[in-house]
Amino acid sequence: MMHTLTIDIINDKAVKLLEDLELLQHIRVHKENTVAATATSWAAKYKGAMHKQPLNEIDNQLNDLRNSWN
Repeated sequence: MMHTLTIDIINDKAVKLLEDLELLQHIRVHKENTVAATATSWAAKYKGAMHKQPLNEIDNQLNDLRNSWN
């Protein structure tokens, strides 16, 4: 039976332990670049969500938001 887990490495010594377990054929380590995957999915998710606005319109919206906090 095989289980898939995602772990966060807190201490670099854990990497050596995982490599040793892989050498003993107890586990298989898959290295992923999660930062790139997150950036790609974020870009795909929000692409086209905003439309271009004139700068003065953005400034007016920001000023309205700031004034509402007071």
